[in-house]
Amino acid sequence: MSRHRRGRSREAEVDPFYDMLFNMLIAFVFCFLIALMVMNPKALKNGDIPSKAEFIITLSWPDMNPNDLDAWVQDPEGKVVWFRAREAGLMHLDRDDRGMTNDVIVVNGKEIVNPLNQEVVTVRGIEPGEYTVNVHYYDSKDGQAVDANVSVMKVNPRAEVVFYGTVTLARKGDEVTAVRFTVLPDGSVTNINNLPKTLVEKI
Repeated sequence: MSRHRRGRSREAEVDPFYDMLFNMLIAFVFCFLIALMVMNPKALKNGDIPSKAEFIITLSWPDMNPNDLDAWVQDPEGKVVWFRAREAGLMHLDRDDRGMTNDVIVVNGKEIVNPLNQEVVTVRGIEPGEYTVNVHYYDSKDGQAVDANVSVMKVNPRAEVVFYGTVTLARKGDEVTAVRFTVLPDGSVTNINNLPKTLVEKI
């Protein structure tokens, strides 16, 4: 009888401890879910993960071309992103390319060349109004004209090419408006054109 009583007494001592742990776990999970709903109720409801960009603007020119082109993008408020102002409003210059300058690295004593010439600007939110995308021929190593491709991709809710086109910059110092487009409050794009607009001289 004494052994039976001791066994039941130990069982009685253990049960409250596990009950407390279980209740703490339930409380933690409940608080975590409440925090998620407060921070982003739509994402939790739809199972979506917020993206880092709404639009991706890409400037590219021929591989191994030594010349330096720059992307200049202006938002509806007149803010401009370029290589000396890599963040402006919701825009960010993710990659600044200088042609072949700084494209050679040494690995284990061997030179490796990155042939890709590309600049990337992301727009990380919906700001209604007109955007302007210009290309500036910043520096020339060979004195030749350069053909540049410009694309604007809308990322959400699915990847969609809004614009793709080619512009030619004849000489150092040239600036060309590749595209102007208007973003509506719902994120859709309208009024796509390439009416000239100078941005470089405004800085």
